[in-house]
Amino acid sequence: MGSPLDWIRSTGAPVVEDQAAAERRANDKEANEKEGAVATDGPHGSANGENDGDSDAISLNAQHGVQAIEALTKVWTKNNLILAYATIWVIFFVDALQSTMSGSLVAYVTSDFYAHGLTATTGIMSGLIGGLSKLSLAKILDIWGRPQGFAIVLFFLTIGLIMMAACNGVETYCAAQVFYWVGYNGISYTISIFIADTSALKNRGLMLAFASSPYIITVWVGGPLAQAFLDGPGWRWAYGVFAIITPVVCMPLLGLFWVNYRRADAAGLLPKREVVKRTSWQSVVHYFHEFDVIGLLLITAGLALFLLPFSIYHHQAEQWKSPLIIAFIVVGGVLIVAFAFWEKYFARVTFIPYELLMDRTVLGACILAATLFVSFYIWNSYFFSFLQVVSGLNVTEATYLTNTYSIGSCFWSIVVGILIRRTGRFKWIALYFGVPVTILGVGLMIAFRQPGVNIGYIVMCQIFIAFGGGTLVICEQIAAMAATSHQYIAVVLAIEGMFASVGGAIGSTIAAAIWNGVFPERLAEYLPLESQGNFTEIYTQLPVQMSYPIGSPTRDAINAAYGDAQKWMIVASTVIQIVSIISVLVWRDIKVKDFKQVKGRVV
Repeated sequence: MGSPLDWIRSTGAPVVEDQAAAERRANDKEANEKEGAVATDGPHGSANGENDGDSDAISLNAQHGVQAIEALTKVWTKNNLILAYATIWVIFFVDALQSTMSGSLVAYVTSDFYAHGLTATTGIMSGLIGGLSKLSLAKILDIWGRPQGFAIVLFFLTIGLIMMAACNGVETYCAAQVFYWVGYNGISYTISIFIADTSALKNRGLMLAFASSPYIITVWVGGPLAQAFLDGPGWRWAYGVFAIITPVVCMPLLGLFWVNYRRADAAGLLPKREVVKRTSWQSVVHYFHEFDVIGLLLITAGLALFLLPFSIYHHQAEQWKSPLIIAFIVVGGVLIVAFAFWEKYFARVTFIPYELLMDRTVLGACILAATLFVSFYIWNSYFFSFLQVVSGLNVTEATYLTNTYSIGSCFWSIVVGILIRRTGRFKWIALYFGVPVTILGVGLMIAFRQPGVNIGYIVMCQIFIAFGGGTLVICEQIAAMAATSHQYIAVVLAIEGMFASVGGAIGSTIAAAIWNGVFPERLAEYLPLESQGNFTEIYTQLPVQMSYPIGSPTRDAINAAYGDAQKWMIVASTVIQIVSIISVLVWRDIKVKDFKQVKGRVV
């Protein structure tokens, strides 16, 4: 394997400086950095991306996908720009609606297959692959182009929805979730890159918040829609309908891409690409190495095999002593180690560009993303079930409450975007508001997410977490993008997304391990004698849990078991938040107000 500079050369990106020069500049910057200092250069080229003589010229040394989007922004009109963002809003609205609805249906899908205890497990593999696939998607966006990547992930999303509508077991549903999350994460990621391509850095937080604003509306619609499908044609139709709607609403954005790319090509703005003649087999081999397929398989399989035993061990007769569980952990660990050796010694193109990851602002943003997702998935995995069983809410009411985070974070992220635009800074907002408010909200749930506690206290905690989380999500993305130049944005956000998805998988694993370790044990202990014979049905099916009248001895026993499991889940979620303090402290205090990072007609 070559050095990081070899990786840059292999992707067609410019080598801005040699390692010694980079170290000298980093040392000089570190010595001169103070609160209020302006970061005029990113670690991998100028912050404004001016690597050629003309600051607004197409980047001659950038990869084709970056050149193409820069050419597009030079030829499209103001009306095209407005139409693009309006279309993006509609796409996010539809995606948010079906995502909110889907979240309300998961417990019913797993219960239909007598596997309610696997509610969190269904997201582990899909979350891992969905996040890790962003690195390959970043390559597609940079090498082939933005619309090509968008079309690919739209295909995966549609296939996933069709498979969920037709699944006949929890195994098929899990497989469908993999396709779905590759597509769903890919669409949101591709659009985030497009927003980065077409907005000034000082306005980018505001535009990202604008794109997420549909969640403020869909939270009120997703729950009733899920309930309507459950009461009517069933949950299968819920997925089937959106398998038709989603491609339809995405087509206008693809059309806008296509029209303006043709216009830029006709204007001669796209640099001529050197045609490399390869046979079909040579092309397969080239892209096999370019996308580091072996590295992707090793890290995905390794993490999945290592994490899955923590959520499925309870279903084995010998539990942790089961040969299957032991084999999963050992083989998973070996594959993770093999991935590290492969990347260091054998991979022609590295899966993770280390020179980007080792920038302290980028690394801090990635660790913060992972921490937030670990914490979120621990406390949120069985939250919907808790609200229905312990708090006695119906599907619509529970959906409203679980999506308090979506409403609050999307609303507050707009405020954060405005603050970043006005002040030109983001670190202080994350450190002095985002982190402490998030820790406060999660920590208070230890006391308030218990049987018999007024639901209003839970709502209060959700509002705290929403405002804190809305702040940190925007700030972490701006931090990662501010530390590099335009041509590396796709890779940096892919790395950040990978950390988030791995964090989500770890969080789901911890949640499932605590749930399967605590809930059935406490349930068996608390259930009255007359209900002991129904233990398996009560444990595995949410509708059976809710079938016992509120206030009955059996329902009280179920609620008490829920409370014990929830307490330990939230304790773990709160403790992991300590890492978020450190991850924000290491950021450089970059001033983004005066950056010119992108070219052409942008927001």
